[in-house]
Amino acid sequence: MSRIDEARNVFAHIEQAWSKGERAALLTITQVQGSAYRLPGSKMMMSEKGNMFGTLSGGCLESDLYGWAEKAIEEGEPRLVNYDLSENEIWSLGIGCKGTMEVAIFPIHSEDPFWRSVREAIAQDRAISLAIELPTGIRVVFDEKNPIAGDIDKLPETVARQLINRVESRTRAEIAIVDNRRFYIDTMRPNEHLIICGAGHDAVPVADLAVKCGFRVTVLDPRKEFNGAKRFPMANHLVVEPDQVDPAQLEGNWWLIMNHLQMRDEAALRLALQAKPKFIGILGPLARTREMFQNIGADMNSAPIHAPVGLDVGAETIEEVAVSIVSELLAVRAARPGQSLHGKEKIHV
Repeated sequence: MSRIDEARNVFAHIEQAWSKGERAALLTITQVQGSAYRLPGSKMMMSEKGNMFGTLSGGCLESDLYGWAEKAIEEGEPRLVNYDLSENEIWSLGIGCKGTMEVAIFPIHSEDPFWRSVREAIAQDRAISLAIELPTGIRVVFDEKNPIAGDIDKLPETVARQLINRVESRTRAEIAIVDNRRFYIDTMRPNEHLIICGAGHDAVPVADLAVKCGFRVTVLDPRKEFNGAKRFPMANHLVVEPDQVDPAQLEGNWWLIMNHLQMRDEAALRLALQAKPKFIGILGPLARTREMFQNIGADMNSAPIHAPVGLDVGAETIEEVAVSIVSELLAVRAARPGQSLHGKEKIHV
């Protein structure tokens, strides 16, 4: 899934290149068939002096892509590059993905009003979508479901309808073909916000791993000696009791209940249920969770409840438990079953 944070970081590095007098390009995967390291919508930048940020192939193709990016930057025109990763004799890399991948290279000029609008939109931290004709042609940027800049009147209705109808369910960028014209559609969303209720020792690796996996993390715990930047340097902090929080301020987020104090867990669970949650994971035995629901006058059908939270990987240490919990978060986020990949012909299908 394309994420606002990745796009924001890529454009920040493009602007750094500009500040040094360098021209730069945005590279994005537009289409994948078979297996590849990353999915459509993945982004990186390259400057004319070889500075790079991000990756599209784990390092296998970036040096070749740089040669194409140099040409696109020099010519000032977008171009498409196709790779057949099964052609080991050509690449001599022994790449294990064996799929095909198309990459679009867009030279980004600071004065281009379209890309300026894109940069302004991603700074707002709302879902935005791009519709770009490949390799050159119509370009439109949407804020949620509303076009805000670009060749709005020229975008085929079929493409606009596909973009709008799938803006909430699109999990990766895709190609729309209309009258033999190809349009790249990419929806970028803010990273999911995870509320970890409890600042105990076992919450530390959960928060760290969740951040590394693309979640924005807030720790909710009234104990200031535990809930602070020293223990959770990459998280935000709500140093209050759960019943002191306005649920309207935390609507639409993901929750982990792991206070290890049942009274506080019940208050956190009550808060999460009131905040229109997308996910509630509850640490501990199922019998304890059922008792908490009974005590607060709710049931396990009240929300998307995952209890006990985590995938069954035989976890024992707090680090192993963190892997189990965050693995389930990733599976749910990607709408995947969280099962072994053993025997699967295609990983990302």
